[in-house]
Amino acid sequence: MGNQAGMAQKNRGKTGIPAANQQQPKTEMKSTKDMFNLQEITKDWSLFLDRDGVINHEKDQSYVFHYDEFRFYEDTKDAIRILAAKFGHILVVTNQRGIGKGMMTTEDLHDIHTKMIDEIVLAGGRIDHIYHSDSLQDDHPDRKPNPGMAFRAQKDHPAIDLSRSVMVGNNISDMEFGKNAGMFTVFLRTTNPGQTVPHPSIDMVFNSLYDFAKALQLA
Repeated sequence: MGNQAGMAQKNRGKTGIPAANQQQPKTEMKSTKDMFNLQEITKDWSLFLDRDGVINHEKDQSYVFHYDEFRFYEDTKDAIRILAAKFGHILVVTNQRGIGKGMMTTEDLHDIHTKMIDEIVLAGGRIDHIYHSDSLQDDHPDRKPNPGMAFRAQKDHPAIDLSRSVMVGNNISDMEFGKNAGMFTVFLRTTNPGQTVPHPSIDMVFNSLYDFAKALQLA
């Protein structure tokens, strides 16, 4: 879809990062010598975002069919504005099986994404590219956790270095997608607050995209 755009600890712990006049974002980090440090992130890094459960509220047991069903999480647009100043590329990678099931069309999805990006840009942020997989087959190379959409992004944007990229998602399949593509991963507890950590596919945990953005801003 065109331009629609270490801290290592022996035991798992939580780190509160001071922020003036606002609640401190809490970070959970796995204990590993391969842990990445938020201070290492510069403009030559890339950010991959899942959509539902990260940018917007998931629709319970269904799909977002039209933009009037699309609801941003509070502070999401502010989060993306902060992240746009930190990452050279911001890309959305989303499974959209509703298209494959015939419940919506590609045009419906494009309309949702066009309007989503318009609001993000109006708030000072950006999305450089959106990739979706509508396949019903779990073994399709583009369907997460398979890494096909990451490789498509790297082909379209040759400056992307997947070893200097972060995948943010709310499901383990997002984390596995990131690891399968060679990225670092950030898990959001938006829809799965009881997810057990440490987990081999999770590098950091935050409550929301905004908490991640603020922690990065303050790093």
